Amino acid sequence: MSVAKRVAEEMEVALGSVVGYAIRFEDCTSKETVIKYMTDGVLLRESLNEPDLDRYSCIIMDEAHERALNTDILMGLFKKILQRRRDLKLIVTSATMNSKRFSDFFGGAPEFTIPGRTFPVDVMFHRSPVEDYVDQAVQQVLAIHVSMDPGDILVFMTGQEDIEITCELVQKRLDALNDPPKLSILPIYSQMPADLQARIFDRAAPGVRKCIVATNIAETSLTVDGIKYVVDAGYSKMKVYNPKMGMDTLQITPISQANASQRSGRAGRTGPGKAFRLFTDKAFKEELYLQTIPEIQRTNLANTVLMLKSLGVRDLLDFDFMDPPPQDTISTSMFDLWALGALDNLGELTELGRKMSAFPMDPSLSKLLITADEYGCSEEMITIVSMLSVPNVFYRPKERQDEADMQREKFWVHESDHLTYLQVYSAWKANGHSDGWCVRHFLHAKSLRRAKEIREQLLDIVRMQRMQLSSCGMDWDMIRRCICSGYYHQAAKYRGSGEYINLRTNVAVQLHPTSALYAGHPPDYVVYHELILTAKVYVSTVTAVDPHWLADLGGVFYSVKEKGYSAREKRITETEFNRKMEIEAKMAEDKRRQAEREQAEAERATATKKAAGSDGKKFVTQGAVKKPVARRRGRGF
Repeated sequence: MSVAKRVAEEMEVALGSVVGYAIRFEDCTSKETVIKYMTDGVLLRESLNEPDLDRYSCIIMDEAHERALNTDILMGLFKKILQRRRDLKLIVTSATMNSKRFSDFFGGAPEFTIPGRTFPVDVMFHRSPVEDYVDQAVQQVLAIHVSMDPGDILVFMTGQEDIEITCELVQKRLDALNDPPKLSILPIYSQMPADLQARIFDRAAPGVRKCIVATNIAETSLTVDGIKYVVDAGYSKMKVYNPKMGMDTLQITPISQANASQRSGRAGRTGPGKAFRLFTDKAFKEELYLQTIPEIQRTNLANTVLMLKSLGVRDLLDFDFMDPPPQDTISTSMFDLWALGALDNLGELTELGRKMSAFPMDPSLSKLLITADEYGCSEEMITIVSMLSVPNVFYRPKERQDEADMQREKFWVHESDHLTYLQVYSAWKANGHSDGWCVRHFLHAKSLRRAKEIREQLLDIVRMQRMQLSSCGMDWDMIRRCICSGYYHQAAKYRGSGEYINLRTNVAVQLHPTSALYAGHPPDYVVYHELILTAKVYVSTVTAVDPHWLADLGGVFYSVKEKGYSAREKRITETEFNRKMEIEAKMAEDKRRQAEREQAEAERATATKKAAGSDGKKFVTQGAVKKPVARRRGRGF
C-alpha cells in the first residue's frame, strides 16, 4: 500500500487510477489501473478465477529470498503458466537471494545483477559466543552511544518481551552513568498502537540520538533514515508447525546468512555505517543456514491444500514445488480438511470445500461462516471471524497491566472468548467507532478498524455466495454450537487441576491466562482456535461446548457415553455382566449334563430289571461306579 502510494505521488496520479493496490479484503484499483501492487496471497486467489492470469503481461515477484508460502506456490504455478503463455514476462527479484536456485527452477532463466545505491558497512563479529544476547546488546548500545560518532542505532531483537526488556535495561544503565549524552529509546513491534509505532520516523531533537529496538520487521518492511549503527542479536522468532501435535509454535531460532546481510545493510542506507553482530564469524559461516527455511516446509498447509485442490491439482505430491513440503504435513492437512468435510474419502474437493475456498482465510473460519447460515447467526459469526482475522485487539502495556486487565474483564463472556470478541466489537460500534473510547479501554483502534473493513468485505463475499444474512440476537448457545461446527476437530476435555486433554492427540494443554474462561469454573469440554507453545502448551481463544454437540457434529471422532457412567463404571458393569453370563452358561451346561445322566440312568435301570429276573442280583445305580451287590449272610457262614 505504501509503495503504491509513493509511486502514485511520483507519477502525479491519484492512487487507484493508473497506480493501484490490492491486499486481502481491500482492492484499490480501477479500469484505468496499469501498475498494480499486491500481496502474493491476492495474486494466488486471482489465479482461482483466471488460471493463466491473462490480464497481466508482466509480473514482478519481490523479496523472493523470504520464501513465503504463497510465493512458493506461485512459483510452481508460474512454471506451468509460462509453458502456456509465451508472452508473459516474469521477473524475480531480491537483494540477497540465491539467484542460481531460481534460475535452475525456471530452466536456466537469465540472471542480472543491479548495483544498489548503498554505502559501505563495516561488519564486526563478536570474539566469543554470547551467553545472553539481550545483556550483550545493551552493552553494545551503550558503548556506541558514549564513544562513537553521531548516528542512530537499530537493534534487532526477537519479539515484544525481549524488546521491552532491552529498552528498560538501556534506560536503567544510562541513568546510572554520570551526565550521559541524550538518547531516545524507541521500541517497535506489531502489538504497539500505530501512533507509538510512527514515532520511529520522527526526526530526533538536536543533540539527541535515536535507538530503535525492533523485530525482523525492520529488515525489509521499514526503512528509517539516519541509521548508522546496527546491533544484530542473531535470532528471530519463526513459526514452525508440528503435524503430530497439530499446532504452530513460535520458536526463537538463529537467523540465516541472508537475514544477517539484510540487517547489516540497514546501516548503509544514507551513509557509511557499522554492523555489530553478536555472534562469531565461525558461527556465521558454519552454523547459520544460507537462506531461511522455506515457509512451506514448516507451516500448516490446510489452506494451501484447499487452494491447490480448487486449482485442479489432484496429486499434491506431483506438484512442482521448489522445495517439497514434508509428507506428514500434507497428510495431516488433508486429514483436517476431510474432518471438516472439505474433502471426500478419495481426497477430492466436496461442495462444502468449494464454498470454503471462496473465503481468503483459514478453513475452520470459512466453515464457521458457511454453517452460520444454518444456525441463523451469520451477522454475529461474520463479526467474530473478522475479529479473529486481525492482530490481538487488547493492548496491555507493561507499566499499566493491572489497569488494562480490569478494562478487559468488562467485556468477558465466561463461556466463550469468541463471544468476548463479539462483545468488544459491539461495544465499539455502539460508541461510534471512537478511537478515544479504545484508548480508555486499552484496545487497538487500528485492529478494530481493520476488523470493520474485513467485515464489510466478508459481507460482500457472503452475498456473492448467495448466503442468507441472519441474526440470532442474544441466543448465544446457538453461536457456541456454530463455533463447535468449525472447531470440533480441535476439542479438549477437562481432567482436573487446571489441565485439559486434547481429544485427538492426548496432548495435555491449559487455558491461556488471558482467556475469559481462565478465572471461572472450568467447563468439561472446550473447542479452541489455536495452540500456543511457551513454557507450557496453552489453548487460545476458547469456547465451552456441550459434549453432545461434539458427538452430533464430529461423529467421525466422538460418541457420547450413557449418562451417569464413567469409563471405570462401564468396565465394572461389563465385567459383572460377563461374569454373570459365564455363571448362567455353566448352570445351563450342568442342567443339560444332569438331564443326560438321568436319562441314561433311567435307561440302565430298565435294562437292570430285565437282567435281575435271570440271576437274582441287584445293582447299585448311585455314583459313578456300578457293581453287583450280594445278599447278606449270617456270621460264621
